[in-house]
Amino acid sequence: MRLEVDEERLIETMEEQAEIGATDDGGLHRLTLSDDDERIRDWLREEMEELGLDVRVDAFGNMFGRREGTEDLDTVLLGSHLDSQPYGGIYDGALGVVAALEFVRGLEEEGIETAHPVEVVNWTNEEGSRYQPAMQGSGVWAGVHDIDEQYDQTDEDGNRFEDELERIGYKGDVPAEPTEEYEAYLELHIEQGPYLEEGDHDVGVVTGIVGFTWGAITYHGEADHTGPTPMEYRSDALVAAADVITQIRRIPGTLGERTVGSTGYIDAKPNSINIIPGEVTFTWGFRDPDDEIVEEAYQRVLAEAEAAAEREGVDWEWEERMRAPAVEFADQCVEAVAGAADDAGYDARRIFSGAGHDATHMTEHMDTGMVFAVSENGKSHSESEYTSWEDCHAAVTTYVNAAYELATEDR
Repeated sequence: MRLEVDEERLIETMEEQAEIGATDDGGLHRLTLSDDDERIRDWLREEMEELGLDVRVDAFGNMFGRREGTEDLDTVLLGSHLDSQPYGGIYDGALGVVAALEFVRGLEEEGIETAHPVEVVNWTNEEGSRYQPAMQGSGVWAGVHDIDEQYDQTDEDGNRFEDELERIGYKGDVPAEPTEEYEAYLELHIEQGPYLEEGDHDVGVVTGIVGFTWGAITYHGEADHTGPTPMEYRSDALVAAADVITQIRRIPGTLGERTVGSTGYIDAKPNSINIIPGEVTFTWGFRDPDDEIVEEAYQRVLAEAEAAAEREGVDWEWEERMRAPAVEFADQCVEAVAGAADDAGYDARRIFSGAGHDATHMTEHMDTGMVFAVSENGKSHSESEYTSWEDCHAAVTTYVNAAYELATEDR
């Protein structure tokens, strides 16, 4: 049996969710624990309740909607996240939650029962933009992060995570941890890269996720006048930072074929044209399917940072803000996705994810798999992010049929 997806309803649902936090340029600005995050959570709760799902919210704000199965079997977990990057796109994360809703809608319309219970999930703060680390809610739920430490995280304005969670009314009363055994987790996401489009593929069968390291370096120099201060007297924090930022760009080319590195944030103080920068903080990020290469990149950037500090005569400090190991997905989930794509007649490519996802943490507790939708020009985390409705439909069709196999098969 193959489930069909109502493409018109899929489009309508995607457009409806995209109105909450919409930007003038067709993107999405729906940051974690913002007022718009509250609104989209309210929207999701209503959608799940209309489907007859038993809705619960855990102590970290993760939302679950449960549909019981016919047998006493482990639960199949389906979903993604509804928070966005600052001025990001409308597909990142949201398409995965909508796909999970479409799966349940299809079951309800056809009067189909599944042997396994099914739960739709919306993870809190996957993006890691307002609060770090990324994949925060799934990490707490999986036991990777301590909940009290994460409650104390603050944004750039000093707002505590727990306070904001309570303010929007989504600090739930059930533990943020698995309270039962889970059979599998399946997530749909846009690729956020160019490989599916370049190969003219319809859908991606994800086989794993890269490992990565995130961190920040701060240089402490001396703020001084840019005019009368001789060059040899200067202790310029920004020059040291610039040297290392350049190396962050170059290090990947000396390591693996899939290694990438970037600096996404920089803060220079006092940030005036007429003052030598006295303090600069900037970030690093490295990713690769091989954890040893990630560690090598990490050690290399610290060595470059120390050398730059010595050259410029500045003090420095660093912190690694997040480390996630590379993961490989379970054969059962990978084959369920591959089989669903083949049954639908889609040209599918097996692919390793270059971005982190909540699925990373799910491998701690259950078999895990992912479906990728094509990303036009590989764009994501920007308002130019785009996936055609045809490609959305292909990915969701693959997803719901893979989910159906996982939810009906007794393994």
